[in-house]
Parts: sequence; structure tokens; C-alpha cells
Amino acid sequence: MSSEPVSTYKDDKYIVFESCLRELFQSCPVCKRQCDVQRRKMGTYVSFTQLCPHCNYSRQWQSQPVVGSTPVGNLHLSAATYFTGSSFIQLEKICKAMNLQIFQYDTFRRHARSFLEPAIIHKWKTDQQHLFQKLQHGGKIGVSGDMRADSPGHSAKYGSYTLMHLDSNRIIDLHLVQSNEVGGSYHMENEGLKRCLDLLDSNGLVVDYIVTDRHPQIQKYLRERSITHFYDVWHFEKGLSKKIEKVAQNKDCGVLKKWLRSIKSHVYWSATSSTSGPEKVAKWMSMVNHIQNVHLHEKPLFPKCQHPDRVSRDPSKWFQPGTMALYKVGKILVNKRVVKDVEKLSHHYQTSSLEAFHSLILRFTPKNVVFPFMGMLCRLYLAAMHYNENADREQATTSAGQPVFKVVFPKSRKGENMWKNL
Repeated sequence: MSSEPVSTYKDDKYIVFESCLRELFQSCPVCKRQCDVQRRKMGTYVSFTQLCPHCNYSRQWQSQPVVGSTPVGNLHLSAATYFTGSSFIQLEKICKAMNLQIFQYDTFRRHARSFLEPAIIHKWKTDQQHLFQKLQHGGKIGVSGDMRADSPGHSAKYGSYTLMHLDSNRIIDLHLVQSNEVGGSYHMENEGLKRCLDLLDSNGLVVDYIVTDRHPQIQKYLRERSITHFYDVWHFEKGLSKKIEKVAQNKDCGVLKKWLRSIKSHVYWSATSSTSGPEKVAKWMSMVNHIQNVHLHEKPLFPKCQHPDRVSRDPSKWFQPGTMALYKVGKILVNKRVVKDVEKLSHHYQTSSLEAFHSLILRFTPKNVVFPFMGMLCRLYLAAMHYNENADREQATTSAGQPVFKVVFPKSRKGENMWKNL
């Protein structure tokens, strides 16, 4: 057996039947008589030893190179399964269904521990250091952060906190936190962010601002570190919409249903069209007047609605002063905490790219599969490297050079469509 490593990754591989292989060794190439043939197999590896009892001719043939005691084909199959986020259990079922020879799960785990996981960690750390070196020359950085739990609710075992560099759309750090090391799943997000920021500090990177959701522990922690904190608009709008939709179910608030979509859009417009916190608040609070068909406002930063003046002939579309519907919706829109949060909404970058990355993670770590800590961490690294590799990928175009889009109807939008780039 060969003990020197041979680069055989790009070699073509085929499915060969054993009966076809035995035809090659049945007769002696010297005296043309029947030979004794012995077979040895190890997962996808098979070797034949041919011995002619008449002229003592002998030879040994093996289906793939062997490095040390490891058949290269077995290792390639383990690597392909692991690196693509596939399931060895499902692969094993396919192989057994067609009687295709494969190694046991214990062998796959041994390959992972000895070769694959160390290679993944080394590759991630190397790429991360190269990215840090580039960012060190650009001054302060803006980042966004969010946590993903391995299961819904407050019973999660693992939580992965991801930090993304907003200007380059790259994942710059990712930490996996286990709930029992921080006293419960509620504390995993704060611990994950702390580890990420500590790593940036140790590498000489200074955070200018960070965009996250409105997690109370995160707010407190960033205040203590004197880091400018902005809130992601989507998370804010999602929480606010739930409250408004609940009120809209009341019989005396039927008019609110007509305004649900407009109120959601106004959240985004107030944030993205403003350059300061007070301006965001002024535009946001104008909504209470606007839904009453009043388009002049008290705030000097936004004294008048920007839409063209129109005369409405349908008074039923507007909220009437003194009604229960106006009272309930106003109580939500100009709530003290809501107004305070509007002031800190991010007017530029959001965490939508992070949400896309979290969707990608499902390809490598589906939530219906249990992984050990190191297995989970390495699969997260694989997802991050996959995302970074495709961060600058150009949009698909037709043969005529036109951008390609796809209309999707996500459950979160409850039947509303959205355009998706391909």
C-alpha cells in the first residue's frame, strides 16, 4: 500500500460492479489459466489479490489510493458529506438501498474528528485573520449582530451569535454559546455579543456603531461599553405590527385594517428618510395626524406631509376624532417606549443580510437534527465561509442582460408577495 499522499481529488470516480471487476482477475495474463482471487474491502475501498497456482504469477490491485491506513475515497466521501451540510444517515440509506458499499457512521465521525473539523477551524481562523487585517486599515467599523437559537422558545441548548461587517457584507465573527455555561438560554445572546466584541478589541478593531434587535441585555451592555446602538427596523416593525393587528380585530377598530400596510411602510420611511433621531420621531408622530386627514403638524422638523394635497370624498377611510379606534391606535403609535425606540432606528444598514445568513445556516445545521458542540460549531463556520464566498456574487441576468427576479409569497407576509433577486 502507498504511504505517500497523492492528490486524487479531481480524479473521476465511477460505480463499478464486483462481478465486472472479478472478470479482470479470473485468468492469468501469462498462462491464461484460472487464478485464485482474494478480495479485501474497507467501506468504498476494495482490493483484489490475484495468484496463479500454475505459474506463480501474482499481482495486487486496489480501487483507490491509501494514505497511511485510510483509503482516500472514504475520506473524500466523508469530506463531501460534511462540507456540503449533508446527512451521513441519509447517504447511508441511499447506499444500502442499492447495495453500494459504504463505511459505518463511526468511521465518518473518526474522519470528522481527525481530519475534517481541524481543517474547517484552521480555514476559518485563517480567513478571519486576513479579513481583520484588511479592516484594520479602514478606521472604525460598523457592524450588525444577531443570535440564532438551535430550537424555538426558551429551551434552546445552543445559541450562535453572528457579527457582520456592514460595508463589506462579510461575516467577521461567530461564536457558539451553550445555555448551561451562561445560566440559561436568555443570557446566550448577551454572552455571544460580548465574546465577539472582545475578539474585535484584541485584534485592534474599533466598533463605530452596531445594529441589533431590541434585546434589553444588549441595550444595557452596549451603553456600558459606550458603543452607538441602532435598532433594526424589521424587528421593530414586526413587534409593533403584532400589537396593531391584535387591536384591529376589535369590532370598533375596523378602520384600522385599512391602514395596517401603510403604518408598516411608514415605519421604514421614517427611519430611512431621516438623518437624526429627532427627525425620525417627528415623521413617526405625524402618522397620528395623517390618519385623521390632518397633514399639518406641530413638529418643526416635519411640519407638513410630503404627499400631494388631495381632497378625500370618503370620510370612512379616516379615523374620526374622539373615537375608540383612534384612542387605541394612538396609544400604540405614540407610546413612550415606542417613540424612544423610533429615535434609535437604523437609518442606513439593517440586519436583513444576517437574516439571510440565518436561513443559509439551515442548509448546514437543520433544527430537527441534534449535533455535538464541535459539530455544530464547524457547520456554522462552513455556513459563514459559504456566505462570505458568495457575498459579492452578481445578480443573475437573462441572455439579454436583464436582471432576473422571482416573486415569492413568504408565510411571514400572510399572502403578500415580495420580489427576490436571483
